[in-house]
Amino acid sequence: METIKKIAINSLLILAFTGLSGCSNMSTRDKNTAIGAGIGAIGGSVLTGGSALGTVGGAAIGGVIGNQINTKRK
Repeated sequence: METIKKIAINSLLILAFTGLSGCSNMSTRDKNTAIGAGIGAIGGSVLTGGSALGTVGGAAIGGVIGNQINTKRK
């Protein structure tokens, strides 16, 4: 059981470091979009009791809002 726990923790750490390194060359707008999608997914999941449709919908709406933050109007 202890071995499985160690493998799981190491796998999660590797996944986290890989995910974070993928964001190193993103523009500010891309980062805002990803953050908005993540927050929207969490919000959608909480508001709909964990339904997949609510999570995906929240992620989509949050991504659009995050993408539009700090855009200059002409």
